[in-house]
Amino acid sequence: MLFQKSAQSMIALLGLMVALASAHAADPKLANVTILATGGTIAGTGATSTTTVGYTAATVGVQTLIQAVPEMTKIANVSGEQVFQIASENMSNEHWLALAKRVNTLLAQKDVHGIVITHGTDTLEETAYFLNLVVKSKKPVVLVGSMRPSTAISADGPANLYNAVVLAASPDAVGRGVLVSMSDQIHAGRDVSKSNTTMVDTFRTPELGMLGYFQGGKPFFYRQVARKHTTETEFDISSLNALPQVDVAYAYANVGPTAIDAFVAAGVKGLVHAGVGNGSLPAKVRPALSAARAKGVVVVRASRVGQGILARNGEANDDELDFVVADTLSPQKARILLMLALTKTNNTKEIQRMFYTY
Repeated sequence: MLFQKSAQSMIALLGLMVALASAHAADPKLANVTILATGGTIAGTGATSTTTVGYTAATVGVQTLIQAVPEMTKIANVSGEQVFQIASENMSNEHWLALAKRVNTLLAQKDVHGIVITHGTDTLEETAYFLNLVVKSKKPVVLVGSMRPSTAISADGPANLYNAVVLAASPDAVGRGVLVSMSDQIHAGRDVSKSNTTMVDTFRTPELGMLGYFQGGKPFFYRQVARKHTTETEFDISSLNALPQVDVAYAYANVGPTAIDAFVAAGVKGLVHAGVGNGSLPAKVRPALSAARAKGVVVVRASRVGQGILARNGEANDDELDFVVADTLSPQKARILLMLALTKTNNTKEIQRMFYTY
């Protein structure tokens, strides 16, 4: 397939990329932070300085982003690589694998102390959780983006990028899993979500809460992540070039089995059902999900609500149906964990254990 060939070429090229040197000599007293740029609004441009919607994402290169925030050179030795240049709605499994491999390669080097990933906000929370499961280092990995393009009169990207570099260079960020830094807030990659279509402070962890704040250009942490991550996970993507196909079927009033049947016919290995409420299964949908499981498709019950624990054997007899429940993960994040779980096993009891672990 043409896309597979291009993805393989992309992965190969990443290994040959050389970090762009910063404009000044490295200070041995400062941490070395590499910025991996993937595109997004933070690298976007608008027609005028007041354009905050209808702009073009992923047009500004990483070196320009670095030069726009010269203050970063006072807190870290900053270098940059342009790994992708895409709007984040186009982020794919192949992009994730390539990015994760590059992150792991860099963090294995003694002279790299932290990573910042500039990213579009639309799927930033998904990339953060994927990396949270597959990065094999305790060194800080920080995802950052912006809600306004770099040309906007009130662009939020420069301040967000500065904070992200501060965080990646901070010893206090070591061992906390993959982090998201936006609007002076620090969030856990597992729990954060985009909550507003256009507002600058869109990234929230409503019930479980953010990990900390920035004040005066310094990060302050107030809680730890309880779920296992990074070096504590069982997932290894170093030899993977693809991930099992997993899709999400959304529930709503009067929903039928059409989407589920189509996904199964297309050959999915796993299916996340984004149910209403506590993951309820509508009468028209339950037989299709049962049939999917009978064909070997692993089914995860999740909720479209966005908050709360999905109760096992609550709105459905999961033991009898041989389904898995998503715990507190959103449907889009449950999809990520299910994909990785399926690289290890098809056993639903083992997969359920993973959902209660990560």
